[in-house]
Amino acid sequence: MGVLEVNDATFDQEVLKSEQPVLVDFWAVWCGPCKAIVPTVDAVAAKYAGQLKVAKVNVDQNGATPSRYNIRGIPALLFFKDGKVVDQIEGWKPQDVIEEKIQKLLGIPVAN
Repeated sequence: MGVLEVNDATFDQEVLKSEQPVLVDFWAVWCGPCKAIVPTVDAVAAKYAGQLKVAKVNVDQNGATPSRYNIRGIPALLFFKDGKVVDQIEGWKPQDVIEEKIQKLLGIPVAN
């Protein structure tokens, strides 16, 4: 399915009421690290398709949702399960760090 664009109006339905765990990428057009993390977010969306929903929220166009989750720096990746934030990453991180959190979220044993 790829990465889904969500906004303040669709966030609750697409993220909080999702039957699948959801990774939400809070980003902005002007943010360099946000652009740098796009290929990683796209890659994990493809790799975990069917197990994990991946969504993006543009913080400049949607103020209520980032405010609700106290987003202070971007990119910010929030991991939701059953409508609740269970983990988060702020700033650019390598794909293996993000995947480790996804695997934990999905209950997949993490190789050390």
